[in-house]
Amino acid sequence: MNYRLFLVAACLFPIFIGTGSAGASTPAPVGGNSVEWQLEKSWITPAKPLDLVYSLDNKKVFILGADHQVRVYETGGRLLGSIPVDSGVSAIDIEPRGTKLYLISEKDNSFSSLALDFVSTINIQGSPFMGRVDAPVIIAVFTDFE
Repeated sequence: MNYRLFLVAACLFPIFIGTGSAGASTPAPVGGNSVEWQLEKSWITPAKPLDLVYSLDNKKVFILGADHQVRVYETGGRLLGSIPVDSGVSAIDIEPRGTKLYLISEKDNSFSSLALDFVSTINIQGSPFMGRVDAPVIIAVFTDFE
């Protein structure tokens, strides 16, 4: 086999075998242009999605559903929680750090801003402690240092 022919065959082989429905698709070029794409992730939501927004750090996805809930997911698809909203909410957005959720209601022509805190449970069973066993603990993360 000719070495040059082998290289061409080796480069074209992945294109011909494909990677199933989640693989790259290369449509026939139109006017010398084409778009290549690959499905990275997909999951089913419990309600018809109406709007969505990603956090700036790409760690959270906020999806407004037709059931008047904004569900917050990790980008891998794990549900972190949901926020009930009024029935007229038709669009959402977040502030860059993802600590505020903005809602637009077409029902009453209003704007709302919600402050968000993401609460995590930490297993401290068997850990030493000082003070009341049931004392609340707040951990502050400062991420805006320059």
